[in-house]
Amino acid sequence: MQVEQLTCAIGAELVGVNLADAIHDDGLFARIRAALLEHRVLFLRDQNISRGEHVAFARRFGELEGHPVAGSDPEHPGLVRIYKNPEQPNDRYENAWHADATWREAPQFGAVLRCVECPPVGGDTMWANMVLAYENLPDHVKTQIAELRARHSIEASFGAVMPTEKRLALKAQFPDAEHPVVRTHPETGEKVLFVNAFTTHFTNYHTPARVRFGQDASPGAGDLLRYLISQACIPEYQVRWRWKPNSIAIWDNRSTQHYAVMDYPPCHRKMERAGIVGDKPY
Repeated sequence: MQVEQLTCAIGAELVGVNLADAIHDDGLFARIRAALLEHRVLFLRDQNISRGEHVAFARRFGELEGHPVAGSDPEHPGLVRIYKNPEQPNDRYENAWHADATWREAPQFGAVLRCVECPPVGGDTMWANMVLAYENLPDHVKTQIAELRARHSIEASFGAVMPTEKRLALKAQFPDAEHPVVRTHPETGEKVLFVNAFTTHFTNYHTPARVRFGQDASPGAGDLLRYLISQACIPEYQVRWRWKPNSIAIWDNRSTQHYAVMDYPPCHRKMERAGIVGDKPY
């Protein structure tokens, strides 16, 4: 297996490896996992694997989970089908910088995403290194956000287009989660900037140390949150991947964000993602 780094900040392509072999080869899987921790997102071409093999490989990282809105393959629980077609021109919930399922109390560890069908051009996905995003913040901002916590909401994202009754039922099933604005990576100990498109507001900002007058709280807190979320947009933190059928991406959801570029209508784009259960951020 060769590991070819793609940018200075994030991402590597694995060459000379078949993921189906890693299902049973402990040594190969250990090397892939180590490369994932180092490079945060891994890419592979020409992985002609079955859905069963896709799920079996992803499950080596941990248990899988479905999605309450996106559909899963009925024969392979946890394999979410992200199918876009020309009849869904306004289905754009992916084209924002986000980490998957931060609206859960325990957001995902990561995911294994396979391209089934894609446009001849367009439909790329980008990833950003949120450890680097935190490290490069000004010192006074690091001090300001060190103890801050924030809410993450499925109701305000996926639920926004639903009828009121259905939206409220979704929120009842998945109440807004609260996470630290700066989380600690549970394996590497790195500090990670942990706010994204699912983040709605800080929950402990309004203290005498931060708020003198109303403008300090609003728009002050909102301006700070937008500034932090915008850090993922910095090109020096990013890698961009062009899909082909049977290409695969594996990413660490704890230290990255991603953005699916919606520039391909009226083409089809069919992806299948195995999301891996994670742990509660601290």
